[in-house]
Amino acid sequence: MPSITFEINNHLAYVTLDRPEVLNCFDYSTLLELEEVVQTLHTSKDARVVVFTGAGEKAFSAGADLKERKQLNEQEVRRNVKKIGDVFSQIASLPQPTIAAVNGYAFGGGFELALACDFRIASSHAKLGLTETSWAIIPGAGGTQRLPRLIGQAKAMELVLTARKLSADKAKDYGILNEVVDKAELMSACTRLAEEMMQNGPIALQQAKFAIRNGMNVDLQTGLQIESKAYEMTIPTKDRVEALTAFNEKRPAQFKGE
Repeated sequence: MPSITFEINNHLAYVTLDRPEVLNCFDYSTLLELEEVVQTLHTSKDARVVVFTGAGEKAFSAGADLKERKQLNEQEVRRNVKKIGDVFSQIASLPQPTIAAVNGYAFGGGFELALACDFRIASSHAKLGLTETSWAIIPGAGGTQRLPRLIGQAKAMELVLTARKLSADKAKDYGILNEVVDKAELMSACTRLAEEMMQNGPIALQQAKFAIRNGMNVDLQTGLQIESKAYEMTIPTKDRVEALTAFNEKRPAQFKGE
């Protein structure tokens, strides 16, 4: 049985970790499946926004599959850690906006997957934490780098070094989550956000994301140059002309990502 399910409906892609019996943990084969899906998404003309979530009601993902990890030798552990880091970096680099629909436990690598996404919406019963130091290791899939960039060094250091588990409401207070909703409303909330974005030009969405992501960790002048180059990518598009035409004709624009 596949460990990842993947579908695209009306330009909205859904990627689901489908191992609910083990809290959607990542073993090596799951990472390979996820990588294949992400590579497909990277060049997809159909997918305009991507939602990542977990199957079942208990977990988004509880992180690494510890039953598998216990059986691995040191070389295999290094292989797994490199692969999960590489896959999450590929997710962070997707051109489309990404949303983590955190439907339950998001610990360790599960939390790091959420951090690799652009937006995080969680159900009210979710719990999140970078718990690796309690297992005598450290976050190895971007957690020590993405979390402090999101909420600041001091708060991130506190959460990583204590291995603290946060409620959804507390995670929102920390600035980790964009929104907390009732469990039954989670996918609707993610769809609403996706649809709001998808009203806009697909190429513009991708270039705006590119400019923000790549401009955050450089000086202002370099960031402005990145913004200028991203803007240039939108000028020759048919969508830009369509937006102006639709405005003149007093109708909604019909963007095609061209």
